[in-house]
Amino acid sequence: MTIRKKLFIFIPLLVLLMSSVSFFLFRSGKTVQESYHLMMNRILLYKEISYEVGENMRSTNRYIVQMDTESKPEIIKHLEAVKRLRSELDSLATIGPSDLPLVNYRNIIDTFIEQAEGMITQIDNHDSNTIAGEYIEAMQTQRFIREEAQELVDLELGQYKPIYQEMMFTSERLNHLGILLVITVAALSILLAIWLSESITGPIRRLVATAKQISKGRMDTKAPESVSNDEISILCRAFNGMIDNIQRLMAENMNSLEKDRLVKELELKTLQSQINPHFLFNTLNSISKLAYIEGATKTSDLAVSVSRLLRYNLQKLDQAVTLREEVENVTEYINIQKARFRDRIKFVMDIDERALDSMIPCLTLQPILENAFVHGIEQMESGAVLKLAIGYSEDGVEVEIRDNGVGMNAETVKMLLESIREESSRFGGRKGQTTGLGTHNVFKRLHLFFDGQEQIDIESAEGTGTAVLFTLPYRMSAS
Repeated sequence: MTIRKKLFIFIPLLVLLMSSVSFFLFRSGKTVQESYHLMMNRILLYKEISYEVGENMRSTNRYIVQMDTESKPEIIKHLEAVKRLRSELDSLATIGPSDLPLVNYRNIIDTFIEQAEGMITQIDNHDSNTIAGEYIEAMQTQRFIREEAQELVDLELGQYKPIYQEMMFTSERLNHLGILLVITVAALSILLAIWLSESITGPIRRLVATAKQISKGRMDTKAPESVSNDEISILCRAFNGMIDNIQRLMAENMNSLEKDRLVKELELKTLQSQINPHFLFNTLNSISKLAYIEGATKTSDLAVSVSRLLRYNLQKLDQAVTLREEVENVTEYINIQKARFRDRIKFVMDIDERALDSMIPCLTLQPILENAFVHGIEQMESGAVLKLAIGYSEDGVEVEIRDNGVGMNAETVKMLLESIREESSRFGGRKGQTTGLGTHNVFKRLHLFFDGQEQIDIESAEGTGTAVLFTLPYRMSAS
């Protein structure tokens, strides 16, 4: 049985049991209350009639003694109350074996009503002597009403005594039965709650214990699976399946690590057979000093430029540098190209010093310059111009790398801006003369470094040259 079905069955069952006990106690109490209410209503009716008759007579007495005309509305009001209560007497059932006492009581009240109406008539006629005589008769009738009401109350109490005793006995029995039912339902509810919670929390505790063992590295532990087909059992089976998958992946990972270790050993042996870049850097420094000693200053400067360029390129590409360092590196690259092509190419630099302290990814400018040189102006015999301009504005740092070479068509420009992962065939060749970092690589590193806040644009047309434009946020060093 699933947990969902258990909850849907047992919780409504508990609610139904408690509701049944509550309804039984309510109905029993209501029966007793109705019987008591009936008895009290009859007695109170007798008492209220006696009260209204007495008030009527007291108001009449004030009028006779004090000749207070303001007493007449009070006389009429109490008389109307007596008539209303008299009509309620007609709906009362007979008490005892005979209805004679109740009939006599009604007749006496009718007599009093006639006498009271007669006194009101004499009040209107201002006949004081007649009013006094009728007042004495009405006083006698009032005494009879009080005596008959007391007899009826005594009769009611006598008739209701066994009923009242039965009511008390029934109430006591219901109280004992109610207590017994509440205790029984409470005990049953506790037992059902314990069984239901244990059927849910027990497997969960075992599953938690298994998870703790696995967190300690004991991957051979398995969660106990229950024979029932509830959600916890399904979770335990899925948990055990996850453990099996982890063990399998760990075994595959160990095999992969062993293969990687062997590959690393092969790579290390391969590297040992290659020229150490730092050895080459030190050798260039030695050549530079030797050329300077021998008086070949241009050769010495060229060796220094190559040495500095090599040292800069040995840095990790994920490092951030200042624009000043990038410009210095580009200057060394330009010195090397000047030594190679002499007057065939003219290099122009327009640098705003305020922008040079901004941070930028390492090796950002040189690959763009290399690309412009190799694919734009290298084949030109004369008149080639390569320009680097760096400006400062409120929007950030603006970098422009422009050449007057062969240029590109609109389709190539669009492909270069939109494509990030693939290198086009136009920019994929002749890696032997560049750093090997493509234009797309530079764009992607700028995008990651500036969180997409950079702006990159390319202006180009066939035969008129190419301009790569960067607008970069001004970012200071964290240190």
